[in-house]
Amino acid sequence: MVGDTPRGDAAPTANASSPANAQTPPSGGADGHGGGKASHRALILGAIGVVFGDIGTSPIYALREAIGHAQKGVGGELAIIGVVSLAFWALMVVVTFKYVMFLMRADNKGEGGTLSLMALAQHAVGRRSAWLFILGVCGAALFYSDGVITPAISVLSAVEGLKDAPGLNGELDPFILPISAGILIALFLVQSRGTAGLAKFFGPITAVWFLSLGVLGLTHIFDDISILRALSPIYGVELLLKDGFLGFVILGSVFLAVTGAEALYADMGHFGKAPIRQGWLLVVLPCLTLNYLGQGAFLLDNPGAADNPFWNMVPQMIYWPMLILATAATVIASQAVITGAFSVTQQAVQLGLLPRIDIRNTSETLAGQIYVPAVNSLLMIGVLFLLLTFQSSHNLTAAYGVAVTGTMLVNTLMSWSVVTKKWKWPMWAVLGTLVPFGIIDGVFLTSNLLKIPDGAWMPLVLGGGLVLIMWTWVRGTQILTEKTRKDSLPLHDLIEMLKARPPHRAPGTAIFLTSDPEVAPVALMHNLKHNKVLHEKNVILTVHT
Repeated sequence: MVGDTPRGDAAPTANASSPANAQTPPSGGADGHGGGKASHRALILGAIGVVFGDIGTSPIYALREAIGHAQKGVGGELAIIGVVSLAFWALMVVVTFKYVMFLMRADNKGEGGTLSLMALAQHAVGRRSAWLFILGVCGAALFYSDGVITPAISVLSAVEGLKDAPGLNGELDPFILPISAGILIALFLVQSRGTAGLAKFFGPITAVWFLSLGVLGLTHIFDDISILRALSPIYGVELLLKDGFLGFVILGSVFLAVTGAEALYADMGHFGKAPIRQGWLLVVLPCLTLNYLGQGAFLLDNPGAADNPFWNMVPQMIYWPMLILATAATVIASQAVITGAFSVTQQAVQLGLLPRIDIRNTSETLAGQIYVPAVNSLLMIGVLFLLLTFQSSHNLTAAYGVAVTGTMLVNTLMSWSVVTKKWKWPMWAVLGTLVPFGIIDGVFLTSNLLKIPDGAWMPLVLGGGLVLIMWTWVRGTQILTEKTRKDSLPLHDLIEMLKARPPHRAPGTAIFLTSDPEVAPVALMHNLKHNKVLHEKNVILTVHT
């Protein structure tokens, strides 16, 4: 508000609403604002391209790791059918039931993700809660850890397909790591150009990838049709019970099948609930299920192919097109995580968890398309460090999972406040929903923590460092605010003083930004103290997000 400060009361604050991803949730389709069937189909296709890239690359390595552990225990047919059963029911329980049907209902003005859920939970409680704040900070820190690991493991697992590519005879094996590094460096270097031009290709490419996964799996299901038994959870439970402690280890590898589920919730503001739900239920889930069943049937018929079941079941005549498509899909999956890290950074800055940093808009029409140079550089350094440290996707799987499972458990815990305070569910419904989800998240997290000596320490160390940075910034801001309040003059008192002894007035308008509209801004006080002058009109401006 522009006003003559000496003659008025304390200047009111100016409020600006700016959601975390800053992109207006799209209308159309089932979300209820018209827009036609064509626009709704476009949203579904866009969601398939951006939201499901990470979970769509899991078939390349998930069963390989899980079956490798299972064959060390009971082995035989149960090891294969049991692992496929666990992968399928992990997709159903964690992704379909928890995220698609439950957590996506908890939106903060259309936005999703850990920090949006924290804001929603704080609002439901009606006050600032220390434990909700700590959970939100931990969830955000773990998301950054996931953002470092996902590009490395996704791209590397695809490029490793060169080992079995026809006509090479292992000649390019020594160059797999440099090729992966080159692809990732190029990906990070183009971030400053924005994703608008590239994004329109994401949906079609990823849709073709999912359809290829489904067709590839479907053709191999008939290698041993008995794999359909894996659709029953009995075989998964039997494998866990027979393998004992090793079954607990297997769960850590099975969880690789659902990494990327957090993206369904985090990217809700970009596409709306209905397109994401329909994309998952109509395209992604059926294609992933068919592929895992196909890999299982292929292994039942070819037990010796367990070293790399995905690439071993790709026919030679389509191997190169599939390899190129897989590489494109993993780059898209990496892109989705990188832009997610940019969005989380913007949320963290707006919530006061990180200092203000350079955040650039890369689109003139879509505010959600942003580029954060500092985060981009740090992610690239972290990804290259992981490539040099772990050298293969098999080694990287040990580090993968802890960050994702930790974020999922954080989301479950924070949703307690939303369900009880905002939705006002009866306690039996709250316990019946959140306790099973919490137990599953806890079991997956604990099983992944067993991999700490093999590399799971990395996301924990990185996450811990980020938590320390956020906590230091928040606490330092609080100390500075307290000191400023102590040393500053209340704005109302300053106005009364200026009425009594008016200073010299300079023509024009001055705008003073302040985080506390009740206190005279420091810049205003310095202007009066050193220049002995005040503008004719003054704006005391506070922006609340």
